[in-house]
Amino acid sequence: MKIEITSPVFKDGEMIPAKYTCDGENVSPPLEWGACPDGTMSLALICDDPDAPSGDFVHWVVYNIPADKREFPEAMPAGAVLEDGSKQGRTDFGTPGYGGPCPPPGIHRYYFKLYALDIMVDIYPGAATKQALLKAMEWHIIALGQLMGRYKRNSACKAF
Repeated sequence: MKIEITSPVFKDGEMIPAKYTCDGENVSPPLEWGACPDGTMSLALICDDPDAPSGDFVHWVVYNIPADKREFPEAMPAGAVLEDGSKQGRTDFGTPGYGGPCPPPGIHRYYFKLYALDIMVDIYPGAATKQALLKAMEWHIIALGQLMGRYKRNSACKAF
């Protein structure tokens, strides 16, 4: 099954505004999604960049998102556990919470993947990696949605 995931600040395949990157405020973009299928116990979100020189670079890991939640507002807080009980794992920046695009030269793609799960994930918040989350979700994904944004740094910006 599929879940529709969108953002009011960029459309699928469009450029992510600089505000949501290391060249701007480096806050998470607002995200919205549709209803989940029956049997959904929780949601998980992974944002990654498959175009990174070292391979897949993880920018956000969130899990145990309440099944009835339909959006993330702009500028979600960092930290291992959010007010609604959602948990954030460790990104490739080494911390929990969103880390915006900050690529080397060239256009990179950023995939925001939303998973509907038939379980609550039992992994340690703050330290859980994308790989640990994917393993914990194995055989429990009942729907998936994806939003892809692109970003290219202004050549005048300093390297990260």
